[in-house]
Amino acid sequence: MTVAWYLLWFIIAVDALLRTAATLRPATPRRERQRLLEAVDDILGAYSRGTRHGIRLDDDGLLAAGEPGLALTWMDARVGDRVVTPRVGKPVEIQALWLNALAIGATTDERWLAPLERGRHTFAERFWNAERSCLYDVIDVDHRSGDSDDRVRPNQIFAVGGLPLALLEGERAARVVAVVDQHLLTPLGLRSLAPGESGYASRYEGDSSSRDAVYHQGTVWPWLMGSFVDAWLRVRRNTDAACAEARARFIEPLISHLDEAGLGHVSEIADAEPPFTPRGCPFQAWSLGELLRIDRAILASPKIRRPAAASARQFPRDESRASSRSR
Repeated sequence: MTVAWYLLWFIIAVDALLRTAATLRPATPRRERQRLLEAVDDILGAYSRGTRHGIRLDDDGLLAAGEPGLALTWMDARVGDRVVTPRVGKPVEIQALWLNALAIGATTDERWLAPLERGRHTFAERFWNAERSCLYDVIDVDHRSGDSDDRVRPNQIFAVGGLPLALLEGERAARVVAVVDQHLLTPLGLRSLAPGESGYASRYEGDSSSRDAVYHQGTVWPWLMGSFVDAWLRVRRNTDAACAEARARFIEPLISHLDEAGLGHVSEIADAEPPFTPRGCPFQAWSLGELLRIDRAILASPKIRRPAAASARQFPRDESRASSRSR
């Protein structure tokens, strides 16, 4: 997995940490808060100016990234010198992370508001694939304006769930969730590519080169279930009835899996077709971590369950953070 992906998730983590810490005593030391906020600003600034591997803020407010021979998203498998899923251009989940990062940055520095608004407008205008009622996986493929990859992949779910700021709401959000539910959902997680798409592989098997070639070409990833359940509930307004259904449909199969491969753990990946044989590492931290997050946060009691969806208005200017930055 690449630095581009990690650093954007770091900003999401900083926001979650500071919001949680604000409710606790003793308070986070001012100096530590400032260091975290400065790191967030440094990342946004570097990406805005442009950095290595073609990562740069485009005029439309979105983040362009990638160059030949590299894979800058979590779909980073290689076979020798061949990048299996390069996704050069503007991948959908990178935009979801980027726009969330800008919204977080804007709580302490208003200069991030303008690219945030441009990016949200561009995202809504250009990522919607009306023909398939879902989102493109990548736009401006290989940095060619107007070229889009319309293969159905799970990355689009981050525009609806898994992040504080939802980029889609209403009917379009519901359609994305429905497409992912219909084509990508399995008992152990989401397929990395829908059946019938070019390059789809139903089994993760063979030698290392054969396995790497299908790592993100259908292979199921349990860690994606967290963002899917979050999105599935958001479009259903997080009602108690929806939470009960989600627990039965999506969580119980994962809990049953705890006795199947690594005892008490969730596997890294699984085959894309029945019997969905677990593969890869049997003790995968982010797979188990997302199961715990679903159980203890997303499907928590109504008293602590967070709102059904976030909007830009739910990222007000944080005066406590801003004053920390000014000292």
